[in-house]
Amino acid sequence: MEKYAMFGKLTAKPGQRDELARMMLESSGTLEDMEGCIYYILHEAEDNPDDLWITELWESKEAHAASLKNEKVLELIGRCRHLIAEAGGIKVRRIGGKGF
Repeated sequence: MEKYAMFGKLTAKPGQRDELARMMLESSGTLEDMEGCIYYILHEAEDNPDDLWITELWESKEAHAASLKNEKVLELIGRCRHLIAEAGGIKVRRIGGKGF
């Protein structure tokens, strides 16, 4: 089965990026035992003080979809929602390189 990868982008409300990142990192343990999650890495943009980028790799598209129905993930989304101005992402297909 083809792995599923994406680059997510969260734009925090002005001045709220650090708080959003803190809340997300505190809850990162939720993904430690998440079935199908190979990696989920949070990054802060150097060129925009409000943007966070997320790199994700999952065993399958279905594993990613299942994670979005997980009770703890839904709780985290709910707690963070007031800090987020915009959310988006880019779905990508891996074609090779180091680490795959």
